[in-house]
This record gives sequence, C-alpha cells and structure tokens, in this order.
Amino acid sequence: MFINMKWVLRTTWGLCAMTTAFPAYAEDIAPSLGEIEVSAPRLHLPTSWNHVSTLDNDALDLLRDTTSDSTGLLGNIPSVGLHAAGGISGLPSVNGLTDDRVNVLVNGMNLLSSCPNHMNSPLSYIAPSNVASAKVYVGVSPVSIGGDSLGSSIVMQSAAPRFALSGEGTLTTGHVGAFYRSNGNVRGANTSMSIASENLNVTYTGSTVRSGNYTAGGDFKPAGLAAAGRGWLDGKTVGSSAYEVIDQSIGTAWRDSHQLLSLKYDHQRIPFQGFPNQRMDMTGNDSNGANLEYSNHLRWGVLEARVYHQNVNHEMQFGNDRQYLYGNAQGMPMNTRSTNTGARVKATIDGKKPGDFVRAGAEYQHYTLYDWWSPSGTAMMSPNTFLNINNGKRNRYAVFGEWQTHFAQGWKSLIGVRHETVVSGTGCVHGYNSPICQTTGAGGPGNQTTDAVAFNTSDRSKAYQNWDVSLMTHYTPDGSQSYEFGLSRNARAPNLYELYSWSSWTMASVMNNFVGDGNGYVGNTNLKPEVAYTAEVTADWHDPSKRRWNLKVTPYYTHVNHYITAQCMPGTVCQSNQFNVLQYVNQSAQLYGVNVSNRTSLWRSRTYGDFTETGLLSYTRGKNLTTGNNLYEMMPLNAKLGLTQHLGQWTNSMEAQFVAKKHRVSQIRNEVPTGAYSLFNIRSSYRWKNLRLNAGIDNLLNKSYSLPMGGAYLGQGRTMAINGVTWGIPVPGMGRSVYVGSSYTF
Repeated sequence: MFINMKWVLRTTWGLCAMTTAFPAYAEDIAPSLGEIEVSAPRLHLPTSWNHVSTLDNDALDLLRDTTSDSTGLLGNIPSVGLHAAGGISGLPSVNGLTDDRVNVLVNGMNLLSSCPNHMNSPLSYIAPSNVASAKVYVGVSPVSIGGDSLGSSIVMQSAAPRFALSGEGTLTTGHVGAFYRSNGNVRGANTSMSIASENLNVTYTGSTVRSGNYTAGGDFKPAGLAAAGRGWLDGKTVGSSAYEVIDQSIGTAWRDSHQLLSLKYDHQRIPFQGFPNQRMDMTGNDSNGANLEYSNHLRWGVLEARVYHQNVNHEMQFGNDRQYLYGNAQGMPMNTRSTNTGARVKATIDGKKPGDFVRAGAEYQHYTLYDWWSPSGTAMMSPNTFLNINNGKRNRYAVFGEWQTHFAQGWKSLIGVRHETVVSGTGCVHGYNSPICQTTGAGGPGNQTTDAVAFNTSDRSKAYQNWDVSLMTHYTPDGSQSYEFGLSRNARAPNLYELYSWSSWTMASVMNNFVGDGNGYVGNTNLKPEVAYTAEVTADWHDPSKRRWNLKVTPYYTHVNHYITAQCMPGTVCQSNQFNVLQYVNQSAQLYGVNVSNRTSLWRSRTYGDFTETGLLSYTRGKNLTTGNNLYEMMPLNAKLGLTQHLGQWTNSMEAQFVAKKHRVSQIRNEVPTGAYSLFNIRSSYRWKNLRLNAGIDNLLNKSYSLPMGGAYLGQGRTMAINGVTWGIPVPGMGRSVYVGSSYTF
C-alpha cells in the first residue's frame, strides 16, 4: 500500500473534512466555453452569492472513489441530505425538501424519474467520475435556474470541451481510473478520451461499477433465508443493495471566437439495482439521450439555447433476496417507458456596470409516461395487463425574466419573475381482470373494476398556472463581512404518480411508493400545486484575504401551502406498528432551521505542511400545520468537524460526523425513530505529475447505526404482501469500508 496509515494518524489529529467541501463563494453562472478567447465583451457576473455552494473538479477528486452515487458528492455541503435508495439512485434533500421538490439540472437537462418508485432519479444519469462541477442553490434560486420546484436547485455539469490553442495542432487529452471498496466488494473503472483541433472537439467517456450487497456495522435483523426458495443472509447483510451500471457518452463540439455548438449522446444501461427500502428491484434501465447546446457571445451579452431528448426503458421484478413465486405467479413484472423532450432559450444583456444584467428566456418540456404490469400466473395478477398509467402526459411552458444590479456602494440585488403553465393528462386504465377501459361496473379482485371505473369517469385533464418570484439582496460593508437576504415564492405541480396512481388494491398500491416507507399510495386527481414561501438570511464573516478563515450562518423559514403529503384512505382507519394504504392529499406545512459552515487555516509548516479545520452544522424542523404532526424524513441535528493536512503532493484528512437521535417522526406514515451515532473517516491522496492515488477508510470504527433518511427495510422476504415483511426496521448505514483508487490524466 502506498500510504503509511500510522504516519497519517499521528500527523492528522482532530476531526476533519475536506477543505474544498465548504466553498464560501460560488462560481459564475455564465456559460463556459472552455479555452475560448472571446473578442466580444465577456459577461461579468458576481461570484459571491453566499447561498450558492460550489464543488469544483479538485474538490470532487477527493470524493469520487468513495461513492457510486453522484448525490453522495454533495454530502459535505450544509443543508444537503440524502434520501437513501439504490446504490446509484439517491434522492437529494435540501433544507428538508426532497426529490421533485428540488430542481435538478444535469448538463442543463431537466430529467425526471420514470418509475413508480423513483428508482431512476435525475442524478443517477451522471456518474461521479463524469461530474466536473456541482452547484447547490440553497433555499432561493434565480428564476432562470429554478422552475416546477420549491426553491432549491442542484446543477451538475460534466467537463466542458477543450480545444487546441491557435497554432498548436491537435490536442489529445483524457484519463483512466479505477477503484475498489471493500464493503460490498465494489469494483469500478472509468475513462475519457478527447481529440481536438482549434475549432473541433470529439470526446468519449465511459464508466462501469458493480457491487454486491453491503453490510452494516452489526446485526440489525435475524440471520436466515432471505425469502422462501432464496439464499441465506446473515444478520448484518443488507438485502437487495447490490447494483451494476454502465454509462457511456460521445460528444462533439465546434467553436469560433464567439460561438460554441455542442452535441452529446448519452447511453446508460443498468442490468440490476437493488432497493432495500422498496418492494421491488430494478432489473433493467436503458436510457438514451441527446443534448444539443448553443451559445453565442455577442456585443450586447450572451445568447444561449438548448434542446434535449431522453428515452427511458425501465423494468422491475423481484431480485434474488425477495420471494419470487406466489402460487404459480413468477414474480410481478412491471414496465415503464418514457420520453422527455425539452428546449430552453435565454438571452443575457449586459448592463452599464460590470455584473449588471437583464436576462429573459423561455422553456418547454414535453414528457410522456407508460406504466404497465404484465400478467403473471393464473390468480389475481391475470389474465390481462394492468395499466398503472396509460399515456400519461406532462407538458410545461415557461417564461422568465430577471434583473441584477449594483444599486449602491456595497449593495447588489437580483430579482426575477417566472410563469409556468403545467398541463397534465392520461388515458383510461384497467386492472388485471379486464381487457378494456371500463366506464361502468363495480367490484373485481381488489376492487380493480370499481377503482378503474371511478378513474375513467373522472376529469383527468389538469392545467396549473404557477408563479415563481425571487428576490436576493447582497450587502458587503467591508472586506471582512457580507450579508445576504433572500425571499421567494415557488410552485410545483403534482407529478403523474401523485395524480394518477388509481388502484386502492393493497398489492397494487404498495408498488406505487417513492418515499421508501413501505406503505401503499393512491393518487388524487384533485391535488393542487404546492406553493412555498421562503425567507433566508446569510451572514458571512471572513478575513480580508478570504483565505485564513470564514464562518457562514444561514437561518431559513419556508411555509408551504397545499403541501402534498398522505392521509388514510377515505373510509379506513390506519393501524399503528404496521404498513397501511395511504392517499396523497394537500395540507399545510412549515420548515425552518439553520445551516452553519466554517473553515480556518490553523498552522503552516514546511516540515509538517498546512493544517486546515473545517466544520458544518445543519438543523431542520418540519411540521404539518394541518394535523400538528411531523413531516416525513427530516434529517435530525447533524454536524461534521475535521482537520486536513496538505504536505507536498499529499492530502491527508480525518473527519467525524455526529447525528442526533431522531424522535420527531411522521405519525401517518408510522415512521420509525433512529438513534444518535458518530462516524469517523480517514482519507489520503497523493498526486505525482499526472497520477493520483486515493485511499481511506469510511466508518473507521465499524459503527452500527440506522439511516435517519433511509426509510423502512424491505430488502428481503415476502415483499408483495403489504405486511409480509417485518415492520419497524430502519435501513441500516454501511459498516466499515476500505477504499483505494487511482487515476491517470494525459
């Protein structure tokens, strides 16, 4: 092994996180043209909006080998949590708002989950090795970034195309990398290759990862057969947590002194991905996408345009850790197909002062979804195909405008308005028991006929008129402090599953669940859009050079009208200590909390290197104002502290994470409390010319703990039956894992 771990432990005392994980200042939100020399005036945008956290390529290099999930790259940004799902498909949470409530852009594309369990989350479509930069707009986003969400936005980008300089000839660049993680026996490799002239670039990227089931720090369940007719799982093995994924893309780009035109084709294949907090596993996910981007730097500013398209073919079935035979039914095949086409155009006009601008734009998105379940056996899942969502459509039309100005000495502001029309609809449906879309009749196994008739005779065409408004003001009285104030109104229309999951049959409803709590869910065509009002204040204190220390504190408050949550099915009474069938409903909610981060340069020595202390603290409280109960999956008080050493080509660190007991849980969902825990990690990285070596140990002490945002453990057993699995077991966190990785850049 290249690293003397005893030396690392002696010289990196304290508690540590990576220094680059707590950036105090955001990068420009202007488009990047790579290595282009532009003769027209460049757009100058401010780089000090306090509520924006940015991870650049150097920061991400320290994290790539530790996770297969790009959402996990954001774990050291205050306010960002991870709703656990599959090994590559975590759902991000920002200030307590999760999944569709957070706007996610992947290379400028607004991607959607096409699955009744949201197994193919937007960030699952970009591999960690392919992420060159990541930004999180916390709480209040510019209207040009947001839309159809409740305020926060995540923007992930792969590397911009590089071109040869004038007179250099052909430029060839690339990298190769590989890693191994002991917990789950995770193996991965990645590569990129690019060849470019002064005006033309062609780039290929590829990555593959394969993992077995991971193990917890100790027994969290009895050992035994995973399910009838299945293999043996010991008490600490987390069933249905294995995965495999292959990502590939090829792109070409052309430029001149003012313009950039690029086209990228992406392909993803997932042969299998297990989900410990869902009743099904992903047995196939094939995605093909194209992304065409154009930008032009003109004398008056920048013109940008984008068109993208994605097809997704998604399949679910019971994996090796779940019961497969139910009578003569060989599992429960479930299929989803979707198309997602989007377009965006925006113009940014320079103001008279540097950093001032006016921006206007328009967006369009057309999304279609088919979700059907083929017959299986001769009992209730036969003889016909179950139509869960038939030709679901969700179209968005948006226009926006925003204005940024430096209106006084030390003051600047950004104000924006956005209007969206969201139109949703779907075709008629039927259950396993019927070959046609019935509009009369009743009964049927599991009331399939009754529910289908009620749905088919209802008004399924919905149109929502949503307004977003954001106002940010930044004040810098001197070189050692700045203050930021943000206000916003944001609206999100219900997604297709929230509206159109129609069957109250227990077996069907438990297959429609994207929150991982084990309950069954039924849609509600009468849902209204969620509307969030957010206020936040950020104080940033630092030394004048912005290099020795900084402390940033952000308290926030969000009130949500028509918050989409759950209630017991009308006419039923939910039981405690078990899983129930619930229906989506609008209620009122509030979320408030505080995020704190700091960075301090402690000591500089030629012999022992530079030592930097970092830390963060996050607290979120979510409450249902209609029922007086707690919101689901709120991350409890948590903190990270640490120390990092830079010595020549070495970067060594230790970090500690502290998470408080979670006792405020959602009553309607029978959410299970989790205990407090502490985790310790050590990391080391060595860079020699173009070679980088990484190694470390996560969960150094092999702590056994439950994930506060992991949901209910459903990873093994008779998962088709709503209470055929044991209630009350949270999904455990990963035990000790040793990782090594290397990459070579040329």
